[in-house]
Amino acid sequence: MIQLKTVLNVIDNSGALLAECIRVAHGGRYGGIGDPITVVVKKARPITNIPGQTSGSSGNPATKLAIRRGEVKKALIVRTRKETRRPDGRYIRFDDNACILLNNKLEPLGTRILGVVGSELRGKKWGKVVSLAPRVI
Repeated sequence: MIQLKTVLNVIDNSGALLAECIRVAHGGRYGGIGDPITVVVKKARPITNIPGQTSGSSGNPATKLAIRRGEVKKALIVRTRKETRRPDGRYIRFDDNACILLNNKLEPLGTRILGVVGSELRGKKWGKVVSLAPRVI
């Protein structure tokens, strides 16, 4: 269960490390695995410049796409600490709350996912995310 002010780990290679939920997209109070949310980046990897290149629009292409602290982005919940009931009666619970960042077209920003994701994503039509994940539980 993810709600307002919940801090999540970002498990893709987009550059963000921690994100805080500021809105659940479907309008409810809580979000679960497979729900899109709006987040603000709380902690990001430092941006490094390549020597010999100037920073800015004509500089390193990575700096154009870099995620900075304070940016507002869309995200997808992929793991929650609150247990989720599966159709066969089992419950699954993860060790942390985690998300991946999305662009405005709801496509993943990163090219890799660093960790497991819940299989509920398959049923909610997030096939691209499932294909990027190293393990689906």
